[in-house]
Amino acid sequence: MTVLLGAIADDFTGATDLANTLVQNGMRVTQIIGVPDENTDIGQAEAVVIALKSRTAPVAQAVQQTVQALDWLLAQGAAQILFKYCSTFDSTAEGNIGPVADALRTRLGTDFAFVCPAFPANGRTIYQGHLFVGDRLLFESSMRDHPLTPMRDADLVRMMNAQSDGRAGLIPLSDVAAGPSAIAARVAQLKADGICYGVVDAVSNEDLRVIGIAAAGHKLITGGSGVAIGLPDNLRREGLICPASLPEPPEAPGRAAVLAGSCSAATRRQIAHVAQDWPTRKLDVDSIANGDPVTAETVEWALSQPADMPILIFGSADPEEVRATQERYGKLQAGLMMEETLGEIAVALRDEGFGRLVVAGGETSGAVVSALGITALRIGPEIAPGVPWTQALAPSGPALALKSGNFGQDDFFRRAFAAMLS
Repeated sequence: MTVLLGAIADDFTGATDLANTLVQNGMRVTQIIGVPDENTDIGQAEAVVIALKSRTAPVAQAVQQTVQALDWLLAQGAAQILFKYCSTFDSTAEGNIGPVADALRTRLGTDFAFVCPAFPANGRTIYQGHLFVGDRLLFESSMRDHPLTPMRDADLVRMMNAQSDGRAGLIPLSDVAAGPSAIAARVAQLKADGICYGVVDAVSNEDLRVIGIAAAGHKLITGGSGVAIGLPDNLRREGLICPASLPEPPEAPGRAAVLAGSCSAATRRQIAHVAQDWPTRKLDVDSIANGDPVTAETVEWALSQPADMPILIFGSADPEEVRATQERYGKLQAGLMMEETLGEIAVALRDEGFGRLVVAGGETSGAVVSALGITALRIGPEIAPGVPWTQALAPSGPALALKSGNFGQDDFFRRAFAAMLS
């Protein structure tokens, strides 16, 4: 079956977020973990989302993996490619968003791409090219203190110009409000001026649907999952897809656990919300670094807890604790130790009959899914904007909810397991 829409996400939760958006808008979607090969089965998928762990990888590695994923999608017939990154534009001054977008644009032979990480349902909006989180500019939000990608600017045009070899310009909200033809006219003007990235303002889902119409025929789009809201309608108007039924909840008997590695403010609030009611265990980075049997002790603790309630295992910490840990072990090594340990714990819990796992954090989700050896996911019903339940496409595969650290209300963990019973 020919793939109609191909997508490449720079982390695992972002891929699931995008797959959920496409499913909610009527497409059959398969999410693939890592760069596929000739033996990868996508079933009857109309859209394929490839999840990479490239957001914080070295630039050259991120570019190489992304281009490999692109070549596979092109071989499946994908005529339009969406490069999906976080709705808070998580990146450093060097990338990886700009360099990856450059590589995709070059490989596709296109001279222009939209830049639109807006996700209004989760409070991410763009106005005059500036990215807002709720009512705060990006650099005034909790993303300022992100341990891996601290965001100290909100001007997407300026950030793309710093990261990319190509120039960026603005497509203002006035053009979006005037409709797809006004956006097309602005694109033509930008291209005539030698600009190859158009940062598009968007403050509502209706704006995103208008942008989706304007994106018809564009080989490359970049942004958050929100920009995909309008893309299925283009395919539907062409008669290429029909409305699809909403997904069924995954079948996942067994015990339930939350594994949290994100240090975002949202995840820390979610941890606090259940910490007094659920069996809870915090992982100690120093013990991991010392080579103590942290995984074995944590699994032993987990099995000793009541089987009829979820457990919470977390490595999340506040910014001061994170900074102290990074000073002792280095920024990348500190995170890697925690991610690998949570991955090991996930494997052990699955083997002991835990069939429902909520994972908080993009890097943590990547580590857990990789450790579990999962190569493809079926997308289930939505728990919260951007976060569905998924099921591993493998015999007795666990049900997974892969949550971006910043997503979800304070009671998200409770909502997640309640949704399995509805």
